Amino acid sequence: MRNKAYNLIDNQFMLGYLRTKVLPLYPQFSFLESIEIISHKELIWPGEAYHVVIEYRTAFRDTKGNKTILPIFCSAHWEEPRINVYTSLKYLWDHNFSDSRLTIPHPLFYSQQFRGIFYEGVEGRNLYYFIRGSNKKEIKKIIPKVAKWFAKLHHQTSTETAKNFNKQNSRIKTVVPGVKHVLFDIEKKYPEYLEFYKKIYNIFIEKEETFLKNTDKLYLVHGDAHPENIIKIDNKKIGVIDFTDLCLSDFARDLGSFTQQLFYMFRRKISDLDFAEKMSKLFLKKYAKYAKIKIDKNLQERIDNYYYWTMMRTATFFLIKHNPEPERGKELIEILKKKYK
Repeated sequence: MRNKAYNLIDNQFMLGYLRTKVLPLYPQFSFLESIEIISHKELIWPGEAYHVVIEYRTAFRDTKGNKTILPIFCSAHWEEPRINVYTSLKYLWDHNFSDSRLTIPHPLFYSQQFRGIFYEGVEGRNLYYFIRGSNKKEIKKIIPKVAKWFAKLHHQTSTETAKNFNKQNSRIKTVVPGVKHVLFDIEKKYPEYLEFYKKIYNIFIEKEETFLKNTDKLYLVHGDAHPENIIKIDNKKIGVIDFTDLCLSDFARDLGSFTQQLFYMFRRKISDLDFAEKMSKLFLKKYAKYAKIKIDKNLQERIDNYYYWTMMRTATFFLIKHNPEPERGKELIEILKKKYK
């Protein structure tokens, strides 16, 4: 039986599908003229399994014949329905999160047929592009905007009617792939690190659980805050993408994760630790300003906990991914061993 995901990369099928599903959502246009299909992730296996992220460069015409091209995306997975992504994006969109300076993808609809979300994407270069190019001038301009975006998510977006859009990913002990699965893989492939993994994860989890048990306030957290998800649209506007992990948790998670990923990428691509440190401090300083909070000792400890947890996740990725790079993982583990003695 032909895998239904092949329909998502079939030009003729998708042209008809988008005319039916998407055109009515854009009343300013009278006709959907054509599409160009760009596969950003195209994993389609024999049978029913697939994981795809497809972009459709969609050409619309208005009543006067003027042409507009919009980036319409589909993110679909055979086993993991993306409805939580649609629900979370729609919640933010309905609460007027997107504006002229800070934005998100525009959710269009969820397809039960393909178990995927269709949305209008944001166009531009991601922050990692500028890090890779050692463009310090541009990085300095983007970092304050990133701080403002996260302050808006955490402190200026109501959670009154929000649900925990991804409950599993809202806690260190359960975030995919889960601590039990991580320990299983480490014991199997790197048994010399097993006791270290057990001890350090106990530290991370205990610190998070202690805070969450003693607070009544949870915040909307992006959950995957790193430079590749930050998009510079123009000189005044940025967007953030990938809302698979949006959840209710401690906002310090985004701060720790982002500053760690920022530092890690700077260290590898720019080799300027002073600049990396300055940008991390700039991010937190601007965040505190926009969020109207003070980064006291308690908050800094929570940020640090997520910072080093993110470092641990990066190390684990290099150790157990499909084509492992153990030396890159071990380098980070040695840093963590020194930090936690």
